[in-house]
Amino acid sequence: MKIVNANIVSAFSDVAVGTRVTNPAEFMGLVLAAVANFAAQKIPGQGFIMLPESAIAHVSAGVGKRTRNPADFVSREYRGKVTQFLKRENAEKVTGCAVVVDTREAYLADPEVNLDEASRISADVTHVLVCVLAFAGPKSPLSPDRFISNLAGGNNEALAWSADEIRKMSVEVKAYDDVWSVVAD
Repeated sequence: MKIVNANIVSAFSDVAVGTRVTNPAEFMGLVLAAVANFAAQKIPGQGFIMLPESAIAHVSAGVGKRTRNPADFVSREYRGKVTQFLKRENAEKVTGCAVVVDTREAYLADPEVNLDEASRISADVTHVLVCVLAFAGPKSPLSPDRFISNLAGGNNEALAWSADEIRKMSVEVKAYDDVWSVVAD
């Protein structure tokens, strides 16, 4: 098995947006073990995998409670645009950790994977780590940007969402975003 990070994964960087992996070697050992039991979900080859509690020691949470103090925020370029993020020092305590992992085939079929990224994924790669999520606070829905992107054709699973599911998710996304903010270094 060979896992590579998607080009959007910043969790292993010293300057990360959202979750940051603080001990990459130990963390990737846990990921490899979890992927060995990988099971597809709604879309074949795509998986949301909860990691064991021991993963908590190797990550910093990706969110904190919003404040009204501008000094608590930092501007960072993220996914092609500059956005405000809560400083990492305001991150909440991690309560759980998961990863989003696709098989190579599922990743390459994703509508948001461009030709440059596809050419970077060599034939010997079996899985792509798409996202690392260190949870804090209530269960996080999709971010507003990710939710809109998915609805606009950015994710194959979103094509199957019903209008009632979309309305329910919209309420959840807004309520969460009003209280919580992604953190960055």
